[in-house]
Amino acid sequence: MMHTHAHPAARRATRTALPVLGTALALALAGCAPAASHDNGAGEGDPKTVTLAVHSSFPNEEFAKAASAATGYEVTVIAAGDGGELTNKLVLTKGAPIADAFFGVDTIFASRLVANDVVEPYRPAGLAESFEDLAILPEESSGAADSSVPFALTPVDQGATCINIDPAWFAAKGLTEPQSYDDLTKPEYRDLTVLLDPTASSTGASFLVGTVAKFGEDGFAEYWQALMDNGARIEQGWSDAYNGQFTQGGGEGTKPIVVSYGSSPAFTVSEDGAATTSKALLDTCSNQVEYAGVLAGAANPEGAQAVVDYLVSSEFQATIPDTMYMYPVTSDVELPETWARFAPVPSETQLNDLPSADIEAGREGWLKTLSEQIGL
Repeated sequence: MMHTHAHPAARRATRTALPVLGTALALALAGCAPAASHDNGAGEGDPKTVTLAVHSSFPNEEFAKAASAATGYEVTVIAAGDGGELTNKLVLTKGAPIADAFFGVDTIFASRLVANDVVEPYRPAGLAESFEDLAILPEESSGAADSSVPFALTPVDQGATCINIDPAWFAAKGLTEPQSYDDLTKPEYRDLTVLLDPTASSTGASFLVGTVAKFGEDGFAEYWQALMDNGARIEQGWSDAYNGQFTQGGGEGTKPIVVSYGSSPAFTVSEDGAATTSKALLDTCSNQVEYAGVLAGAANPEGAQAVVDYLVSSEFQATIPDTMYMYPVTSDVELPETWARFAPVPSETQLNDLPSADIEAGREGWLKTLSEQIGL
C-alpha cells in the first residue's frame, strides 16, 4: 500500500513545522459572516451536522471551525489515513459511507472512486474555467465539460512532484546543474540522486507516473534502470530522502538531487525572503491534484455540497499555500510573493501528465514491471 509521507514543503508536513496554519485558517474564520441556519430534517432545534473524511495531514480542528462558520452547518472532520488508505476506506464502505463528503484523494487513486460508484456527482456553483481541466467527470459523461455536467470529483488543490537540486552544491563543485530527466543518468551526476520507492510512497508513485508519461510504458523501466546504474539511492519515504539524504534537507545529507515538490523551494527561502537554497527542475514535474466530493448515500448530501462549496471558495483557497504547502486551484487567488518567485506552478508544457483513469488502469502493472526491472 502506498503511503503519503510527511512533507513540510508540500502540506504533508508535521503540523508543528507550519506555525502559520492556525493563523491562516483563523483569519479565514474571522472573515466568515454567520450563515443562515438550515433545517436538515432532524427536527427543529437539532444541530445540523455534516461529516468530512480527510487524509491524515489535514488541519482538522481549524477547518471544522472555519467551515462551520461559513456554511451554517456543524462540520465534523474525521481522519482516515493517508490518501491511499482514505481511498480504500471510501470504496469498502460505499453504501454505508463513513462521512457525507471527503477530501484528499489525489490523482494516483481518484479514478478508483468513480469506477466503484463511491461518489454522487456534484458541481459547485460559480467556478472559474480553470477547474474544467482538473475536474474528473462521471464515467458516462461525453468528456466535454460544460456548465450542465456535474463533477464526479472536484479539484481543491494541486501540487507538482519534481526533481529538486541544491544549486550551491553544484556551484561549489564547479559542476553544471542538471536540467532534465536524462541528465540524471549522465556520469557526472553519478551517486548524487535520491529517489522514493513508488511502492511505498505516493510521492514516489507520482514521480513514477511522470516517467511513464515521459518515456512511455515501453521505456520508463529502462530509465529507472539507468538511474540505478548511475548510483541513484531509493528511500522508502519523503522524510528519509529529503531530511535524511538531501544536502538542503536540514540534516547531514550528502545528495544534492532529490525527488520532492515544486513548492519545496518556498520552504527553503531565507528569512528575509530574498533567496532560496533549493531549486525545482520544472521539466521533471508530474501533477498531483487533490479532490473532494459528495459520497453516494450521504446522510446529509446538502451539507456535503456546502462543504465542497467551501473548499473551492476563494476564502479557503487563499489559505492553501500557508496551511498545506500546495497550490490553490482557483485562478483568482494570488500565491505568496516568495512562491511566485521561487516556487511557481509548472506550466502545462512542463508537466509530464497522464489522466487519472490511465493511472488507475496502469499503476499495478507499472509497479510490477519496475519491481522486476530493479528489484524493489
